[in-house]
Amino acid sequence: MNKLKFGLPKGSLQETTLYLFKNAGFDISIDERSYYPRINDSEIECVLIRAQEIPKYVALGAIDAGISGADWILENKADVAEVAELLYAKRGLGKVRWVLAVPENSGINSVKDLEGKRIATELVEVTKEYLKRNKVNAEVEFSWGATEVKAPELVDAIVDVTETGASLRANKLRIVDTVLESSTRFIANKQSMQDKWKKEKIERIALLLKGALQAETMVGLILNVEVKNLQKLLAILPALQIPTVSKLSDENWRDVLVIVKKLEVRELIPKLKQAGASGIVEFPLNKVIE
Repeated sequence: MNKLKFGLPKGSLQETTLYLFKNAGFDISIDERSYYPRINDSEIECVLIRAQEIPKYVALGAIDAGISGADWILENKADVAEVAELLYAKRGLGKVRWVLAVPENSGINSVKDLEGKRIATELVEVTKEYLKRNKVNAEVEFSWGATEVKAPELVDAIVDVTETGASLRANKLRIVDTVLESSTRFIANKQSMQDKWKKEKIERIALLLKGALQAETMVGLILNVEVKNLQKLLAILPALQIPTVSKLSDENWRDVLVIVKKLEVRELIPKLKQAGASGIVEFPLNKVIE
C-alpha cells in the first residue's frame, strides 16, 4: 500500500493544526507516550516533531510533507516545495511577526544601536541575515526558551515571535523593529512531488485543509422571505457565490441560502430582518472550497 509520511508540528501549532485536520475530515489521536499519532486514513503515516525541525526532515526526504512556518523554512535554509500557505497561528488566524525587542527603558531605538550588543533568539540564522542587511555587527546567541526574560540581565535585546505583542508588554519589553513576518506553510519534499500518487495525495490534503481554514471565517445563513421582498433582500446580501433561492410550498415565499463572512453577520442580520427576512438561521461550516 502507498504511504505518505506526514510531519505534524509539536508545540505551539499543534492544537490548532489538529483542529484544522479534524474539520478537514482527518481524526488524529495522540498518545502521550508516542510520537506517532493515529489517523483515520490508512494512506497517511504521521510523526509528531517540532515545527522548527520539520523543514529539515522534509528537505532530506525523511518525511514526505508537513506543516511548519515560513520562518523555520528560512532558518533551516530548507529546499522544499511550498504547497500552500495556511493563515493560522497558535491563537488565531493570520500571520506572526518575529520582532526585535528591548527593555522599555533601553537606549536601543533602532537596529543600528545594536552594534556590539548581544541578542538572544531561537531564530539565529534569520537574525544574523537581518543584522547583515543592516550592516550591524552584534553577537547572536541561541535561546532555548523563555526568551522574554533574558533582557536586560543576560542580553541587550531579543528577537522573538509574537501574534499580539501581549507577552512582550507583560515582560516590560518594547518592539523596535520587525525582523520577519511569517505564516504557516504546508510543505513537501521535492522528490515526493515528482511521485504521481504522493503529489495527488498531498494536493488533496492541502485542498481540504484550505477549505477547513476558509470555513473558519465564514458562516451559512438560511432564511425565508416573501417574493415581493426578494429583490430588495438580495440587493443587500453578500455571497460567496450566488445565493441559492428555492421555492416553498407557499408560492408567495422563498427560501434563501447564502454563505457570508463571520464578521459581516452581526451587521447583516438586522438589515435582513428589516428587508423582510424571517426564520433566519445561522450555522457553522466545516469546509468552504471555492
